[in-house]
Amino acid sequence: MQTFNDVFALMPLMLVGATAVAIMVGIAWRRQHGATAIVTAVGLNLALLSLGWLSLLGIPGTAYFVLDGLTYMASVLILVSALACVTLAHDYLGGYSGAREEFYLLLLCAVGGGLALSASQHLATLFFALELMSMPLYGMLAYTYRDQRSLEAGLKYLILSAAGTAFLLFGMALLYAQSGRLDFEGLVTSMTSRGSLWTLAGVGLILVGLGFKLSIVPFHLWTPDVYEGGPGPAITFLATASKVAVFVVILRLILAAPAFQSGALEQVLVVLAFVSMLAGNLLALLQSNLKRLLGYSSIAHFGYLMVALVVGEGLAVETAGVYLISYLLTNLGAFGVVTLVSSPYKGEDAAALHHYRGLFWRRPYLAAVLTVSLLSLAGIPFTVGFIGKFYVIALGVEAAQWWLVVGVILGSAIGLFYYLRVMVTLYLVEPGMRRRDAVDAWGWHPSGLVVVGVVMLVVVLGIYPTPMIDWMHWVAAASR
Repeated sequence: MQTFNDVFALMPLMLVGATAVAIMVGIAWRRQHGATAIVTAVGLNLALLSLGWLSLLGIPGTAYFVLDGLTYMASVLILVSALACVTLAHDYLGGYSGAREEFYLLLLCAVGGGLALSASQHLATLFFALELMSMPLYGMLAYTYRDQRSLEAGLKYLILSAAGTAFLLFGMALLYAQSGRLDFEGLVTSMTSRGSLWTLAGVGLILVGLGFKLSIVPFHLWTPDVYEGGPGPAITFLATASKVAVFVVILRLILAAPAFQSGALEQVLVVLAFVSMLAGNLLALLQSNLKRLLGYSSIAHFGYLMVALVVGEGLAVETAGVYLISYLLTNLGAFGVVTLVSSPYKGEDAAALHHYRGLFWRRPYLAAVLTVSLLSLAGIPFTVGFIGKFYVIALGVEAAQWWLVVGVILGSAIGLFYYLRVMVTLYLVEPGMRRRDAVDAWGWHPSGLVVVGVVMLVVVLGIYPTPMIDWMHWVAAASR
């Protein structure tokens, strides 16, 4: 029987769903790109406000969804990322000749899936939420289907995501066969009382399925092609909001279930993390395409984040939260610049490095935004990326995970080289090269204001991270 608390707990999800319904009705009545973007932004802002109201009420959640610190953190990050993607999409799709309004409908459905996924405490809701988030992404990635690369990106993500889902379902089936339960609490009790080889296999398969979504090596093969081919706003959402939701649900599983912290699986996680750090950075060295480079970079960054999964105690939650915030803000800035240079839609995105050659001499402030974003990705002091790297290294040292500490330091050194290579390109001039450029007065467009605001946060939180750290202390305390 549903109670008022259950209804209130689902308020952000219901607001996002109601906004999606309103967009559908609006499309059926009269297509208006600007009005659709405004309605989407209003709905996402209302969902964001409702999260603050729920935290004040202290509602614990429902039988299937939990409202704890991790849920609030992930939901805020997902909604903020979605709002940034809406503003970027408005300018990006301004020159698109096909239907534009359906992009916002797909985005809202993916946001709903991400919100449900980050709050899931039941394997059934985890699966449905993951698919609700993934399926709209197939359409978003292939949205500019007249561009062959965009269509290829959607199909590749569809096929490999389906393969990951198959592993995930098989793992769930094994756990259910052993315990007869699908809720996290029941699974934890069963694993504690009668762990077995089948339980270990089920847990491993679930990690494989979710590893596909996070692009962990060796489940990363789809990442560079999808990042290169997808439209800028869709890739921005995929690289930020969707990965935050998946990582949070993995972190919740590892914190809750002792089988995820068994010796064998811990060693597997250590190996996957170390290989992801090195492989992601080494492969990025070879790239002359900025979107592919950022794709391989994301593989390395989630390798760093896996240190929190390996440790699974102490400051693991705080470290994961700080790094997710730094990762999300920095990637919003980097992909925001790519989207602005590609806006309005003119065919294939401006992704090749030669498109950015001499950007400083044409758009100095936009080049500064990309420079700060790349410095943050490299973990340079006075950026929020440095705070995230510091927390990861400190956590690894505290847990005596020396191989992972070496991996983070070595990977960061390699990463600094290719980030500097991109930064140097921004300040070079080579006459005769085919260039792409942002629109005039880009800084006064909503998307330009969002990108500038994001990069200001990257610097402010790098210099004064206290509010972010205090919030993460609250998240960790509310998640216990």
